Amino acid sequence: MSHLSSTPPKHKGEHKGHGLPSGSERGSSSRDKDRSATVSSSSVPMPAGGKGTRTNCSQSTPQKPPNRLINEKSPYLLQHAYNPVDWYPWGQEAFDKARKENKPIFLSVGYSTCHWCHMMEEESFQNEEIGRLLNKDFISVKVDREERPDVDKVYMTFVQATSSGGGWPMNVWLTPNLQPFVGGTYFPPEDGLTRVGFRTVLMRIREQWKQNKNTLLENSQRVTTALLARSEISMGDRQLPPSASTMNSRCFQQLDEGYDEEYGGFAEAPKFPTPVILSFLFSYWLSHQLTQDGSRAQQMALHTLKMMANGGIRDHVGQGFHRYSTDRQWHIPHFEKMLYDQAQLAVAYSQAFQISGDDFYSDVAKGILQYVTQSLSHRSGGFYSAEDADSPPERGMKPKEGAFYVWTVKEVQQLLPDTVGGASEPLTSGQLLMKHYGLNEAGNITSTQDPKEEMQGQNVLAVRYSLELTAARFGLDVEAVSTLLNKGLEKLFQARKHRPKAHLDSKMLAAWNGLMVSGFAVTGAILGMDRLVTQATNGAKFLKRHMFDVASGRLKRTCYAGIGGTVEHSTPPCWGFLEDYAFVVQGLLDLYEASQESSWLEWALRLQDTQDRLFWDSQGGGYFCSEAELGAGLPLRLKDDQDGAEPSANSVSAHNLLRLHGFTGHKDWKDKCVCLLTAFSERMRRVPVALPEMVRALSAHQQTLKQIVICGNPQAKDTKALVQCVHSIYIPNKVLILADGDPLGFLSRQLPFLSTLPRVDDQATAYICENQACSMPITEPCELRKLLRQ
Repeated sequence: MSHLSSTPPKHKGEHKGHGLPSGSERGSSSRDKDRSATVSSSSVPMPAGGKGTRTNCSQSTPQKPPNRLINEKSPYLLQHAYNPVDWYPWGQEAFDKARKENKPIFLSVGYSTCHWCHMMEEESFQNEEIGRLLNKDFISVKVDREERPDVDKVYMTFVQATSSGGGWPMNVWLTPNLQPFVGGTYFPPEDGLTRVGFRTVLMRIREQWKQNKNTLLENSQRVTTALLARSEISMGDRQLPPSASTMNSRCFQQLDEGYDEEYGGFAEAPKFPTPVILSFLFSYWLSHQLTQDGSRAQQMALHTLKMMANGGIRDHVGQGFHRYSTDRQWHIPHFEKMLYDQAQLAVAYSQAFQISGDDFYSDVAKGILQYVTQSLSHRSGGFYSAEDADSPPERGMKPKEGAFYVWTVKEVQQLLPDTVGGASEPLTSGQLLMKHYGLNEAGNITSTQDPKEEMQGQNVLAVRYSLELTAARFGLDVEAVSTLLNKGLEKLFQARKHRPKAHLDSKMLAAWNGLMVSGFAVTGAILGMDRLVTQATNGAKFLKRHMFDVASGRLKRTCYAGIGGTVEHSTPPCWGFLEDYAFVVQGLLDLYEASQESSWLEWALRLQDTQDRLFWDSQGGGYFCSEAELGAGLPLRLKDDQDGAEPSANSVSAHNLLRLHGFTGHKDWKDKCVCLLTAFSERMRRVPVALPEMVRALSAHQQTLKQIVICGNPQAKDTKALVQCVHSIYIPNKVLILADGDPLGFLSRQLPFLSTLPRVDDQATAYICENQACSMPITEPCELRKLLRQ
């Protein structure tokens, strides 16, 4: 294997990596220097491109007859439907053709809001000559990584193992039997001073396939065998998982070492929202409240959340969070907005409010859900995947990054010209807003952050001063400043509606919809906002109506927004993966606790049974990411072992199994959780910080789960008061059960002891049960709060 180092073109985005889970992967930004890698399985070096993603909403102009991707539903595949490349979707037709014609497969993987995927489409896949090369000597296959995460994970494992990293677009060359032999990410179209272009790569691979095919096949088999051994996750001879105390301490120490004291977060730059890390820190604080480390864990999480919310990574005008910050200060973001970030951050900020009592955090959580409601919601209750980073500054212009979100001083002055009365100096509402959010005439985006000079004179809003400091600066009341700023932001929001919007990826994924159900349910429960719980309920109804096959009991991975608010599906359907089941089950459990509707709990149990049947590894323990049948032909069947931008589905499943045991008393759920945690023991021991959510599950397993039972009429005020008391306190290791007195009800049948718990004087009564023993009855919320905080 040979390597070629170079400095690739400006890029932003994620690339796969290890260590701190600071995104779905470690990040790399346009401001960083990176390397291109060369991967070769024979004597002739073959380059793999630079890595990273940015987003762009433009598509190729349909001037020619479309290729077969025109029949697909994926927004990403449709963006390539008018390429001169003879694209195939992933499937048997392409594989059979490769075998029949004895040609290598060129596999290109990306997603619709990925800028560097679009760049490669524009530079290379729209190029007639490159199209002819691909069509003559390769079978070209396009995959949307969000539709087929199994394909993405398998070949990303190869790219990471044989190069300096990974990212999207991911481009891999396969044998007709689907074994990889060369892989990389973004390739420029032509050779540069330090980089080999895509055209040259194709010609070199073509020649190697003709001259050294047997060597390529042998090396491909050898690499695949090594990857199979490296990626195995199994219980082996181990009987029990490692010590939760040890894993907790090591995970905390690793996070503490990488913590940014000044700005929060866990890297210099780029910085990603890290909900799995923040969730771990909150849990660590709860079990170490009386120690210095416990206090520090709380401070680290709350400070990070506050700095993120004040920074430009948060959209102060329209709410919601961008994908990541390109700088240490959380100021200049990569502007793409992902559904999974909004879902998890809503929960993180709600929990921060539970812990701190500071309305700042609850306001941020409500703002996130306001954004999702306005911009990422289908009218039938489902949630769209993402909004792009790029949009045209004006209609008809080429899209630029952040154009929808940035502001000039002139624009703000024109929109907010009114004089502020009572100020200590002449002041307009525009000047007040610009001072508070750090806008200036030259723009607040540096040249190193904007090497293409697309954002000269533009500003990203980020809070520069507290309300108190801004008020003192101009001799105003804090309340008056708050009102003026909110009115100013609303005017900017209304003005922004007239700008061309970024591309919306209207694909709906079961997994991310499950996360969003949790986001609305948990936030609604904590804040006592019934309308948010109703939105969670509507999301669950959407999943059951549009993404669940009653006959087989299986989830569908995807559906799509059709014309006139309809919902469309691909034919044949794309069936769900492990993450779809794990995240939907989690969402349903959260929804049950928020709504006390036992039908959601019943469905969660049925889906867990299906998950166990389709994905459980009965020999090694833990869950595979994909069904054996669905992944037939792929060289690897993996178990995801990293909590990143989304938690690992195995980590979430471990929590789900413990909660289901608490709701039903069925010991097999708990036994399965022990097997899962044992299978991942080596991964946790080696790098616990890569699996903070699983370390949390390990702690939950080795502690005692609380069953908090409220006996009462679900509609009665005293019942609701006790339920809200439970929701107001941060207790991650618990299940909340409503016993309504119906002996034939679902929960009464699962947990017969519920019928033995009486109401006191016909009042709503709470019990805290642990290890098959319950507390004395409690009827007053204040007494319940005191007991729960012990």
